[in-house]
Amino acid sequence: MFEANHERARDKSVIRCSHIGEEEGPGQKFDLQRAAGAARVAFSGAGDGTEVNDVYRKFPMAVLFPNVDNGRHRETVLINTSGGIAGGDEINIEIVARDEASVAITTQAAEKVYRALDRPARILTRLRAETGARLAWLPQETIVFNNARIVRQTEVDVGSGAELVALEWLVFGRAESGEEVIAGYILDTWRIRVDGHLVWADGFLSCDQTFPQLRRMALLSNWRAIATMIYFGPSMETRLERFRQIAASLGCACGVTLVGAIIVVRVAAAAGADLKRGLRRFLDQLDRELGTGPFGVPKMWSC
Repeated sequence: MFEANHERARDKSVIRCSHIGEEEGPGQKFDLQRAAGAARVAFSGAGDGTEVNDVYRKFPMAVLFPNVDNGRHRETVLINTSGGIAGGDEINIEIVARDEASVAITTQAAEKVYRALDRPARILTRLRAETGARLAWLPQETIVFNNARIVRQTEVDVGSGAELVALEWLVFGRAESGEEVIAGYILDTWRIRVDGHLVWADGFLSCDQTFPQLRRMALLSNWRAIATMIYFGPSMETRLERFRQIAASLGCACGVTLVGAIIVVRVAAAAGADLKRGLRRFLDQLDRELGTGPFGVPKMWSC
């Protein structure tokens, strides 16, 4: 599956901004890909907890299974051993939870997307939670540097009776280091399906021509770090009101809404560290709200 996706991605046309062709010169084409990695993990419930049924990894991706809850809930850590993402890199991730599995997936550290000359990096994440499973996708932040180019796609399939939390967040440069992001290309999309039916599609797009406009009040204003969190599970109306109460206590800009079959949470802050504190507070309270399970702050966030 990953090899086929990789070949299809390689054939796609290069995304360019107006000045890139001038930098390349006539007839030149950059092919600077360093990495084409993949990770796939499948879980199922067992009498004494959650079992790992299948693991596939392709360099530079690695997968670790720290023992943080005696096997009842599995925390899995994905590692990009190449030290970041550069133009032309491709990463494919697939997580499957079946049969009462209880799983939290996170990353070893913040992912960094570096300056690219031409081709964007591509990250495809597929999450599937089947009936009875509980799945939390809680990676650490993605830091985008000036002139970075990235296309990130998150596809989620959940079955009736499953429970899922999925998070993705972007940090536009490290405010503490005085970094500014004034150019580049970011396409960040979501597709959520429930029982095979598309219930929500969303996308964030900014390129060289639009980055200078992001500071307008109607757009990102002073926010340099943004997050989207998705919840699917039981008692949605009750959860919606409780999530709104939690959102009001975060110290970040936050909005919570019910869209069809899912709850969408948006969080924004002036810096990545502020956003992380807000998300930690949200997940701490979410863990208490949803009961024992994989939805709290991953242990790796504190390492």
